Amino acid sequence: MQIDIRQAVNAAYTKTLDTAGLRNEFVVEQIFVADQMTMTYSHVDRIVFGGIMPVAAEISMPDLGKTYGTAYFLERRELGVINIGGAGVIVVDGVSYDIGSEEALYVGKGSKELLFKSADAANPAKFYYNSAPAHAAYPSKKITREMASPQVMGDARTSNKRTINKYIVPGVVDSCQLVMGLTKLDEGSTWNTMPCHTHERRMEVYFYFNMPADGLVFHMCGEPTETRHVVMRNEQAVISPSWSIHSGVGTQAYTFIWGMCGENQTFPDMDHVAMTTLK
Repeated sequence: MQIDIRQAVNAAYTKTLDTAGLRNEFVVEQIFVADQMTMTYSHVDRIVFGGIMPVAAEISMPDLGKTYGTAYFLERRELGVINIGGAGVIVVDGVSYDIGSEEALYVGKGSKELLFKSADAANPAKFYYNSAPAHAAYPSKKITREMASPQVMGDARTSNKRTINKYIVPGVVDSCQLVMGLTKLDEGSTWNTMPCHTHERRMEVYFYFNMPADGLVFHMCGEPTETRHVVMRNEQAVISPSWSIHSGVGTQAYTFIWGMCGENQTFPDMDHVAMTTLK
């Protein structure tokens, strides 16, 4: 398996990048490949993310050798997985978890053997995952949509009515630093996370999906007074450093998974940006 390594870049350097440069630094254009595991390693808080799509065969966590400097992937890491495809199964050290569409699994530090499979090859599971360094071992746990405590936010009048499902957050799952959830926009709403914010104490990755082939999202990034954008299509991910805003507007409603890691897990700990500040 080839690992895509992305170095951290600062705000000053980002100002000099053209469209291709922005995409090379922040955008991952292909997350899912049939019968493969994709993996991007970002030096921004050392988050790892990608997709696992078992179709004709089961997929096991490969031997990553020297890449992580550990005996196995989760020796010093934790993992969060959200399934956006058909029904699937994740086996963690011999324990099987049935993970349906829009269900999640937290896998704690120290878990050695991971196996991913689909219940039906004609409708394969699509496991999107995030992993962060971990200092303690917490139990693995399945999270259903009901457990995610859906929270409705926004308003149709401002085109941002949406439901935020918090899968891996304090109070639902114990984790070291990883936080994950899924946000679904209502039909007719197109904006996410606007008014926008930054959070100096943690970074974030967005993964956009549930979009038609001709649909797209203009994902806003950059410093609040030096905004840029990248065009995101279905099942693509974008890295957001702590200094950058992360918001988007689509050609129609869509869904996205957000994953964060850093120094804290307090979901509302954000540095809000006034609309009058944006440039």
